[in-house]
Amino acid sequence: MITRSNVDDPIPSAREHDEVDEALRQTFSRTVDEGRRRLARTWPALLATGAVGGLDVGAGVFGLLVVEWRSGSELLGALAFTIGFVALTLARSELFTEGFLVPVAPVVARQARIRDVLRLWGGTAGTNLLGGWVITGLSVAAVPGVRATAIHAGMHYTSMGIGWRSFASGLLGGGAITLMTWMQNSNESIASKLVAAISVAFLLAAGGLNHAIVASLLMFAAIHAHAPFGYADWAGAASWAALANIVGGLGLVTVLRLVQIGREAVEEERHRPVGEPREATEPAGSATQAEDHAAPRSSE
Repeated sequence: MITRSNVDDPIPSAREHDEVDEALRQTFSRTVDEGRRRLARTWPALLATGAVGGLDVGAGVFGLLVVEWRSGSELLGALAFTIGFVALTLARSELFTEGFLVPVAPVVARQARIRDVLRLWGGTAGTNLLGGWVITGLSVAAVPGVRATAIHAGMHYTSMGIGWRSFASGLLGGGAITLMTWMQNSNESIASKLVAAISVAFLLAAGGLNHAIVASLLMFAAIHAHAPFGYADWAGAASWAALANIVGGLGLVTVLRLVQIGREAVEEERHRPVGEPREATEPAGSATQAEDHAAPRSSE
């Protein structure tokens, strides 16, 4: 009787489990190191990084408005919006909403303080908005044809109001951007990082998710185009979105990913002296594979 080889057994082997655990540890270690780097920025560097982040996403908003105006398709406009997140990734700029995972990791590892995270959040959010306000104003002034599209896009967020619908949308928006951050820190390949950025950017725009910075820039464009709402309406909507984004990013992604990583990996980071160089580590399973290749074949 012919039996199936255990190679076809769908149950993961112990080696596969070890490789997954090691990959998660390495991702967490990279995230802690990157978080410490971001939190250590000087005020000028922090504010400049936030400002160019607003400009980069503003380029995506400009693309969305122009393409949607020319084509009449919201989905094509959402695709054009991904330009902004490609710029964010390649230019290494930063959004306030990307700070719900990376800067939090060193706090969990007891290598940074909560007030450092609040400083990063506040400085980045403020300059994201400033850069976005400038570029949306320039966009509407340079291409007046997008005015009606900008007003329509901005009014989407005011029409949601302050309630469960807008909060649920904000939870999804915060979770999506934090998931993007985790995916990018899990991969060193720039192609993988771009796939994560494009995918999440498309979801944010196509779904009209309540993302504090993206929504603010679209509302700024609408205000520049003389929308029937003003900065007081924007402030209320943006504050509500930011709260939902924080809860969604931390609750739906960061906390669960920390549980996935495990207490042991977190404790290792807590006991590692701050600034101590890490030993070069081989990719998970590479040592075992090398041993397998080095082992002599038995003669038949």
